[in-house]
Amino acid sequence: MRVIIRYFFRTLRLVLTPFMLLSEKLSTPKSVPRTTEEQALADEASKHLALYQFSACPFCIKVRKEIARLGLNIETRDAQHDSQHRAALEAGGGHIKVPCLRIPQDDGSERWLYESAEIKAWLQERFEPA
Repeated sequence: MRVIIRYFFRTLRLVLTPFMLLSEKLSTPKSVPRTTEEQALADEASKHLALYQFSACPFCIKVRKEIARLGLNIETRDAQHDSQHRAALEAGGGHIKVPCLRIPQDDGSERWLYESAEIKAWLQERFEPA
């Protein structure tokens, strides 16, 4: 019975994934307007951030939409299909859970921020134009 349930959900995920990705593409908002100087500052502040994610995860899609809305250039790392990124997520963050934003600190350490709502709140606090 477990095998049947497992295959059912795998099949469901395979069927729904293209629709989720299409929905993301069609509903991603335009970025907030910034001057060239403000955008350069935002790009500089976000260049060392990395988002560990799965492409069809609804919570990851939510965070990617917020990144697009804020006009940030944050590297996305596929922790589902890339074993190096998956291992880095587990080693740095402690467990494999997405979305996860890796935030380098000034003292050389790293902060691993999980939960889509917390990531969105941190991004808005840090990068929302006044």
